Amino acid sequence: MAVTGLLLVLFLFAHMVGNLKIFFGETPFNDYAHWLREIGKPLLPESAYLWIQRVVLLVAIVGHMWAAASLARRAHAARPVRYVHRPKRESSYAARTMRWGGVIILLFVIYHLLDLTTGHLNPVGDSDHPYSNVVADFAPERWYVTLFYTLAVLAVGFHLRHGIFSALRTLGQQTQRGERIARAVALVVAVVLCVGYLSVPFAVLTGLVG
Repeated sequence: MAVTGLLLVLFLFAHMVGNLKIFFGETPFNDYAHWLREIGKPLLPESAYLWIQRVVLLVAIVGHMWAAASLARRAHAARPVRYVHRPKRESSYAARTMRWGGVIILLFVIYHLLDLTTGHLNPVGDSDHPYSNVVADFAPERWYVTLFYTLAVLAVGFHLRHGIFSALRTLGQQTQRGERIARAVALVVAVVLCVGYLSVPFAVLTGLVG
């Protein structure tokens, strides 16, 4: 679960950096989107890299979900009978809602693909003009899309904060000092990704990008 999670975090960073190119203008953003389709040419056919990336991400997501379900089954098997009295333990919001957060994120990913990848839910839906797709998607009159996007990204942030901390502990940071470092790293990564992803829709909503 830790390995698949870290793989997905690396993708989130790469995807965020690409999204931020929208602040350089329409032409650089469209050129970047078109360049993604041409990676590997002429060795690979057009868009082959994107499909390889999608398959790897799909395997990582399925593996992450399988690991989550497997850990849940093992936890239940270890304690099949509920505690008569279970003392309260310190627990963050992200830890308590990790599973629901994962469901919300999965639903958002499906919507996001139908919106800005296939274009079925996008007002423009033109794969040759991704800049126009983004601007139309987060236009002021479509504030509800921005709201949904914001809630989903915040869910990702909470999920990442707890998940990265747990992954770092799984991969060896189990001393008291290591736990403090893991918590700090998890918080910084979650905040950076949330700010990076939310900067685009709010820039469009406020007219900074358009």
